[in-house]
Amino acid sequence: MYTSADRERTTRDDRPSLIRTAKVYLAVTMFLALFGAVYERFGHGVYSYYMIYAFALPLLLGLLPALLFGTAKREIVSSRKGRHYWNAGVATLTVGALFKGVLEIYGTDSPFFTGYVIIGAVLLAAGQAVGAAVNIINRKKTKTPGKAKKG
Repeated sequence: MYTSADRERTTRDDRPSLIRTAKVYLAVTMFLALFGAVYERFGHGVYSYYMIYAFALPLLLGLLPALLFGTAKREIVSSRKGRHYWNAGVATLTVGALFKGVLEIYGTDSPFFTGYVIIGAVLLAAGQAVGAAVNIINRKKTKTPGKAKKG
């Protein structure tokens, strides 16, 4: 059983929050694209594809999904924890790409890059799992019981 406050909380429309998230991802994507372009221009011929294309991670994993769900016609209900895990995964993968780019430019390698990829993937998966679990729970809570047959 749930109270009206619980129902209101679980059926809140998250589209405005997703639009704000999309704006943040747009700013991060633009900064990383500009950073990569400036570095490539003034890097004296030394560059790394990981650093140049680091903008693609927040673009594809952050901005596009936030825009798709934020501009959807129907009401979007999502898990705040799930979105936090997802955002942390995108940030981890992005920082990992920048880290790998710096190491490539410096001419060395590190086993820590694999850790960034694994942790980022786990956080993305956790975000999806938490979001799916919350949606399943919310569906069960909002189902109306069927009428009993007269017989």
